[in-house]
Amino acid sequence: MHVISTNEAPAAIGPYAQAIVADGWLFTSGQIPLTAAGQLSGSDIESQTEQVFDNLVAVLAAAGGSLTQVVKTTVFVQDLNDFARLNAVYERRFGSHKPARSTVQVARLPRDVLVEIEVVARIAA
Repeated sequence: MHVISTNEAPAAIGPYAQAIVADGWLFTSGQIPLTAAGQLSGSDIESQTEQVFDNLVAVLAAAGGSLTQVVKTTVFVQDLNDFARLNAVYERRFGSHKPARSTVQVARLPRDVLVEIEVVARIAA
């Protein structure tokens, strides 16, 4: 296993890694809308989702990967009423690539953010 860490995404706020690579597979920890400096970014679902994607892109890049290599996402959202707005950002950021996805409404997320996303990507040649 290889630990992935980048200063281009927020540091873990607990005892975990930003991501782990094992046998060519990248598993990210859930990314929330914190900037690399650890500040909350945005107050609405769209801006928070954009920051989450910025963080995911940074972690993927640190491992030599990109969004096009993501095979599965898990989206945790505070309110499923925000799903359509979140989905618009999600669809634009992934473009024509459509990884498998689960979306779950949760009671609460770290720092009371609106969204958290984790991904699994195949980064081996």
